[in-house]
Amino acid sequence: MDLKPLMSTFVLLLLAELGDKTQLAVIAQSAKFHRPWMVLLGACLALFIVSGVGVAIGQAAGAYLPRDAIRWAAGALFIIMGVLMMLKVV
Repeated sequence: MDLKPLMSTFVLLLLAELGDKTQLAVIAQSAKFHRPWMVLLGACLALFIVSGVGVAIGQAAGAYLPRDAIRWAAGALFIIMGVLMMLKVV
């Protein structure tokens, strides 16, 4: 069994989410409700659903679009979102 997709996705998401606004929101929810297991369950379910949507879209896009086009589009969207966030802060 090839574990490369599992491990690379795990490491990528782990590093990407550390200190992210999602983690800060979970910290705030946990502090507010004092029910850490319920907050953890809610966060896991939300991430599961969001990731499932991403996998479905990625699978469909991969079936119809060239891999390089997907990479370029994803990179462009990250840059556009970053610029928009910077303009909103400034």
